[in-house]
Amino acid sequence: MLRFRLTARRAAAALLAAMLAGCGTTKMTDSPRAATEMLLVSQAVDYAVAKIDFTPLAGQTVFLDTAPLEKDVVDKGYLISLVKQQLLAHGALLQEERTRAVFVVELRAGAVGTDRHSVMVGTPAVSIPALVPGVPTAIPEIALMKKSDQRGVAKIGVFAYNRITGRAVWQSGTVESSSQLKDTWVFGAGPFTRGTIRKRTELAGEPIPDIANPKELFGPRPAPTAGGIGREQLFPDHEVPPPVQPVPAALQGLTGAGMLTDRPILR
Repeated sequence: MLRFRLTARRAAAALLAAMLAGCGTTKMTDSPRAATEMLLVSQAVDYAVAKIDFTPLAGQTVFLDTAPLEKDVVDKGYLISLVKQQLLAHGALLQEERTRAVFVVELRAGAVGTDRHSVMVGTPAVSIPALVPGVPTAIPEIALMKKSDQRGVAKIGVFAYNRITGRAVWQSGTVESSSQLKDTWVFGAGPFTRGTIRKRTELAGEPIPDIANPKELFGPRPAPTAGGIGREQLFPDHEVPPPVQPVPAALQGLTGAGMLTDRPILR
């Protein structure tokens, strides 16, 4: 009996020591913008830019003019980079200087951002006058069903003109696209999340496994893969020599109306 008491005391002392030695803190931080918002915006931009066919500019020297974009356009840098990628993918020859390009492509954005709307069937949270002075009284939210929808929207447009003659060459027209995320609560359970930025329906941030597939219930999670318009791609013509650069008009002895032709010359 005495031996049992000594063993119990030693076990309790060891447990107490482990608890004291295991104390610590973990710092949790969040980015200024929610990742969900950034995914919605970037996906809407992806879809909009992917609709634009820059094939008419294939093989031409092009300067991308982004001056019309407002400074407060959300993810402005991502939009510009994506348009440059699409130009290159269709064979255009991007130039860093306007004077080295024959064609100017101007980019504008009518809308880049997110909006949200929600609906609830039930009783919202309300506050009622306190029955006892100094003690507030509140009725919590009682929702039979609740749904919140968030949408990313992108509306952009581009057009091209000859920098030398000033003549219009091509325009994309207005291109619009959107992305969605839907959260649903049923009798307090949720959120059940689905949308274009989710590969499958999720419950509280975790994908809902397929009951008919036992591997998803008990097997390891598959590694994430990239797909869609963001997939890897190789451009085999990247080693093709560039075309002859435009020659300044002064070196050709051209003046007056001779400079306003469609020939690739520089002013």
